[in-house]
Amino acid sequence: MQLLANTNFDFLGKKLFFIGLSLVLSISGIISLIVKGGPRYGIDFRGGTLVQVKFLQAPPLDKIRAALQQRGLTGSTLQPYDRPETNQVLIGLQIAEERELDRDRKAILEALKTALGGDPNKLDFNNASATSLAELLRSSPALARSSATPEQLEKLAQVMLSFRDSPPRSGLIKNFDELASLPGVNPDIISALKNEVSLGPFSIRSVEIVGPKVGKDLQRQAILATLYALGGMLVYIAFRFEWIYGVAAVVAVFHDTIITVGFFSLFNKEISLTVLAALLTLVGYSMNDTIVIFDRIRENLKLMRRTELEPLINTSINQTLSRTILTSGLTFLTVLSLFLFGGEVLNGFSFALVVGIIVGTYSSVFVASPILIWWQGVADKRKAARGPVLVEKPANRRRVAGR
Repeated sequence: MQLLANTNFDFLGKKLFFIGLSLVLSISGIISLIVKGGPRYGIDFRGGTLVQVKFLQAPPLDKIRAALQQRGLTGSTLQPYDRPETNQVLIGLQIAEERELDRDRKAILEALKTALGGDPNKLDFNNASATSLAELLRSSPALARSSATPEQLEKLAQVMLSFRDSPPRSGLIKNFDELASLPGVNPDIISALKNEVSLGPFSIRSVEIVGPKVGKDLQRQAILATLYALGGMLVYIAFRFEWIYGVAAVVAVFHDTIITVGFFSLFNKEISLTVLAALLTLVGYSMNDTIVIFDRIRENLKLMRRTELEPLINTSINQTLSRTILTSGLTFLTVLSLFLFGGEVLNGFSFALVVGIIVGTYSSVFVASPILIWWQGVADKRKAARGPVLVEKPANRRRVAGR
């Protein structure tokens, strides 16, 4: 399918303007990274505590954020999790050497009670452990005459909490009468719970911690993964075409990565493992688009022997324009829908893809191709007898292999 037939746009006529634009975008991103002390890494890379909380109703994020700050949990991040109707939030806390898992959980529990209300003098059933619930039952005056042994009460506490954590409740009980159908739960137990235990409007589902050492290791591995990908592609393209093609393609992909990371810095967005996955995806996607154009250039070098290099490359870009618009355009619409409707969880991932596809398509035309023209100009000026010469003058044209 050919969307645009026989186009003759002068893409390279404005190459200096577009190279200047690339420099402005790249330098702006680098300056932003320097001013802000590097990328804003997520918990995956810098370490920290990640807490998943489920609410009975839509959580008031502003009130929760203010309560966390009052508890000294500055730098915390709130991110809606899963589908909106599940009312779940991920709370991210910055790492601290002395901070422990239990301390984080307790601080968040107190902050959420402050924000959403709750009886500080009663055990919250929706956030209780089996041990704490069993202790309360053993000491309850309402159960003083009960014949249940401490072991039986502890087992009963585990049964009730298992019921609480199972779907569709998933950690939240709305009424103690829901427990009445469980084996061993008699009216005395229900009465004790109603008198001495509260039902909070939220439940802390999980608490995970990523140590700073693990975060640093992930940073190093992420950088190495990107460099290995670029190096492997350089070798592949140099083998398939010539080394200058590989250099041009890798420079274009590096340009894409720098600008995309720069946009993350300019818009103060976190770089997480999902964003890294998006960046590595873009490396391959942009490289594929560049290879398509290079392949057409290589074919035209044989078919258009009397054409200068710049118009030859321009013709090659026009010939692949329909394919570029179809593939990049459809992919862009897909990732744009992810960005607009995918929610906070996919925001960083989709943002990287939106920026990367635009910049990657742009660089295949306005970065990689001008590098080939620049190299030809250098070769002509030096009048080298050896070296990778792509095109000579029409009067005496002969393509010399670079390998």
